[in-house]
Amino acid sequence: MTSSITVTETTSFTLTHAKYLAAKVATDLKRMQRLYGSPSDARIAQFEGEVTALLKAGYLGTVTYGFRRDGKLIPPTLRYSAKDLAGTSAADDDPGRVPYGLNIQGASFYSFLTYNSAWDGLSLAQQTAFEGALPVQRGTSTTPGVDGYFTDDRSYSAGGQALNRSIIRSQG
Repeated sequence: MTSSITVTETTSFTLTHAKYLAAKVATDLKRMQRLYGSPSDARIAQFEGEVTALLKAGYLGTVTYGFRRDGKLIPPTLRYSAKDLAGTSAADDDPGRVPYGLNIQGASFYSFLTYNSAWDGLSLAQQTAFEGALPVQRGTSTTPGVDGYFTDDRSYSAGGQALNRSIIRSQG
């Protein structure tokens, strides 16, 4: 006679999970600030609040923070991609290891955000109301070019969700 046991585990993503992941992004941005002078503490707090709200609501696609020169993102730019783990697991790395000593002369700090497909299911009124409540008010823009290429380097996870971090590497 054989027997089997089935275990089902349900994880619900909470505000605490969203804050945990957003704090890791804020830690990376604080490191960027120490190394390159931007963004400010106030801006980091706004970005952290924005990521928290978008993760909790389930609308974040990607968010990019870094520097732009001549219309292109340059190193040390970081991009975070939200992912539903759908019952699988992912690494929960420590934040940090932002590349240092890179040339940002003539560049300015820049951030770019995309929403996921759940956002597209909202009415225009719902989108407008949600965006109006965010701590960061963004305009519209086209996806910026990249001077180099993105490569995955970190993964942050909690409550069945993950933020995969990519950094820009130079071509040469």
